[in-house]
Amino acid sequence: MEHWAPLELDPASVGAEPGPQGLIDHLRAATDLGDLLVKHKALVFRGFHVTPEELGDVMDLLLPNRLAYVHGNSPRTKVGQNVYTSTEYPPQYDISMHNEMSYAHQWPARLLFFCAVAPETGGATPVVDGVRWLDSLDPEVREAFGQGVRYTQNLHGGRGFGKSWQDTFETAERDQVEEFLSKSGSEFTWKPDGGLRVSQVRPSTTRHPVTGDEVWFNQADQWHVAGLGDETAAALHQIMPEEDLPQSVTFADGSAIPAEHVTQIRDRGLSEAVNVDWRTGDLLLIDNVAVGHGRRSFTGPRRILVAMSD
Repeated sequence: MEHWAPLELDPASVGAEPGPQGLIDHLRAATDLGDLLVKHKALVFRGFHVTPEELGDVMDLLLPNRLAYVHGNSPRTKVGQNVYTSTEYPPQYDISMHNEMSYAHQWPARLLFFCAVAPETGGATPVVDGVRWLDSLDPEVREAFGQGVRYTQNLHGGRGFGKSWQDTFETAERDQVEEFLSKSGSEFTWKPDGGLRVSQVRPSTTRHPVTGDEVWFNQADQWHVAGLGDETAAALHQIMPEEDLPQSVTFADGSAIPAEHVTQIRDRGLSEAVNVDWRTGDLLLIDNVAVGHGRRSFTGPRRILVAMSD
């Protein structure tokens, strides 16, 4: 399969004036951005030196209908109108490849990342072509996942391990949560301690709505303890049974997913990925179905903001 990488756009390549206003003017005049994104799957806007002050105007043009991070499983901080910090995970670890909210009944079509502060070292956002990722997996792994996967969340009610259901659904109203989960086809149970258990079966692959390409599209390796590494998995097993962890995953029928399947998925996704190294003011727009993303470990301060749209 031929090499793939995001398309990099700078003022010279698009005939725009340097600076944030040049990017804003270009985006207002552009008529083929959607086609460009479908063709190249990910776009990097570099050299426009966008600052947080202009970010809102840029986001309004790239993501005209920003979505809230409702039912999101990773720790984030909301910093604006449906704008969030990227996953707040210890900097010494890589974050494996994934498509945002592929475990949910609905997922964003586009993601936009903005580099407010570039790290001193590392900290790239790797991106992977979902077709390449699927093709990289052994046939027996693809076949094993053919019926999909079952994701389970244990969300505490305000105190406990992992995320609360209030943070996850951005509400403290149980009836709103129940309505959301009922519409999503999820199974759920309120616990005596005020927590919430959610279970949902989702496919392991999907097809791009425009191209029809089949892509790997699940987060089994991130929800499975084997994806965290041997030491972390062993420590978690000492704390509580796997079914009581904040999140866990099985095959759709409830049977266990072998650890070796999980590590193959994780490692091959990362090996197929292309790093987007950050410079302050950069933007990365990705097609969330066509492309998975992750994070490389880093040192020094790093502040990447993210927003999503349908």
